[in-house]
Amino acid sequence: MKIVRYLDPLTWFTVLCYIFLYIPLGVLSVFSFNDSRFSVIWQGFTWEWYGKLFKDPQIMDCLYNSVVIALAAMVLSTIIGTLTAYGLYRFRFRGKILFDGVLFLPIVTPEIVVGISLLIFYTSIIHMTLGLYTVIIAHVAFDIPFVMLIVRARLQGMDRALEEASMDLGADEWTTFFKVTIPQLKPGIIAAALLAFTLSFDDFVITFFVAGIGSTTLPLQIYSMVKLGVSPKINALSLLIILFSMALITIADRFQRKAV
Repeated sequence: MKIVRYLDPLTWFTVLCYIFLYIPLGVLSVFSFNDSRFSVIWQGFTWEWYGKLFKDPQIMDCLYNSVVIALAAMVLSTIIGTLTAYGLYRFRFRGKILFDGVLFLPIVTPEIVVGISLLIFYTSIIHMTLGLYTVIIAHVAFDIPFVMLIVRARLQGMDRALEEASMDLGADEWTTFFKVTIPQLKPGIIAAALLAFTLSFDDFVITFFVAGIGSTTLPLQIYSMVKLGVSPKINALSLLIILFSMALITIADRFQRKAV
């Protein structure tokens, strides 16, 4: 009681905000174990809906698509984002500030605008058939800025003296980069890769516009299922995605703390 009595107003406000944000997730979690076809009526506890998820071939196909897209986007965006961050940190050139600002446009631009612009680009400009490849390219585009932000944070705290010592001892720039720079950036790179995977795996808005036949992801599948009504099966699938995403974000945050 003494602890509750002496909590300051800011703490109370923070607690209320968390309650407001997480009560819907709590309700979703509880009703994912509901022994009823209707989410609003509690009839008992069951694991049935989780078992049905893994026996549903359509959901398994969507899971496969989500994992493939997220892995591809993670690898490509991590490589491109890391090299770009290092280049911007190491070299000076004309238009660097403008180039730097343009790279971060996907972060501040509304996702629906990005999705529509990519759809127009694919279908009207380059006449590319929508599918897994178009989704991967789109995800790489919006993952790169996030990778750059995290890797840059590590670059700011990196000891340049180690690179200079390596080259003074006879190593060339490539050897120094792979054997001295990359090991120092490793925590930041891992954190950036995990965040890129999470952002790609959870994305709905941009994927909705650029996905084609056979490239439906789990978020798109949930959206199509909700049209027929919210069932415990949807709750179960949503809860698994939330837990998986939270786990990846937690791991990424730990690596990022090591990188700063």
